[in-house]
Amino acid sequence: MNEPSLYQAVRGHLATLRLAAAAEALPAVLDQARADSLGHTAMLERLLSIEVEATLARRRASLERFASLPAPWRLSDFDFEAQPAVDRALVSELGTLRFLEDATNVLFIGPPGVGKTMLAVGLARAAIEAGYRAYYTTAAELAARCHRAALEGRWATVMRFFAGPRLLVIDEAGYLPLPAEAAAALFQVISQRYLKGSVALTTNLGIASWGRIFDDPTVAAAMLDRLLHRSVVFNIDGDRYRMRTHRARAEHIRKGVVVRSSG
Repeated sequence: MNEPSLYQAVRGHLATLRLAAAAEALPAVLDQARADSLGHTAMLERLLSIEVEATLARRRASLERFASLPAPWRLSDFDFEAQPAVDRALVSELGTLRFLEDATNVLFIGPPGVGKTMLAVGLARAAIEAGYRAYYTTAAELAARCHRAALEGRWATVMRFFAGPRLLVIDEAGYLPLPAEAAAALFQVISQRYLKGSVALTTNLGIASWGRIFDDPTVAAAMLDRLLHRSVVFNIDGDRYRMRTHRARAEHIRKGVVVRSSG
């Protein structure tokens, strides 16, 4: 087989195996191999590494779409200097994702605007970048989805869905009171993930006040028992992120006004 025919055969094999990135990169890799006098093994490694990188990129993009994260936050975006109540070393340890190995839960407790959601989303993004499945939902959205599933006869399906991700972020628990049916749905999700998958939960209510979320002390106690059995808890009580942003923006505008007035 002559070289042009051999080249077309290789392209055809790559296309049949659905190695699209490698097929597209083949001409450039061959040219580089000739220029650098690469052996067959080195050339093959370079070609396959391009396909592996493309596969990982597609997988990360798929995980990103599935996760439905509300913002592009990372743990590195968190301002620890402005929020000294948050243990930087503990967050750094969580960032290694070792907590996912034994299904440890992470609870972020504090008033609105102190960075709870940013930290929870940052953990989810770290999980995605490491190749884990993560999913974000608010407590109200989770309850509504479970309610629709119950009405449509898809309860088992939605329970399997929430059991699937390695990390499930449940945001804003306690911001709105949950009726008995919604509380039961949240309890079922927490229960089926118990010791199997991690939950990162944010709430504005301290643990002692959880009975107010569910209007049922028994359900609250049972849920807390599962969440806290193997958990890391952050109690955040400090200046609010949104207020700091507002003040910084106001100061920036004020300085601009002063500069223009002086000019």
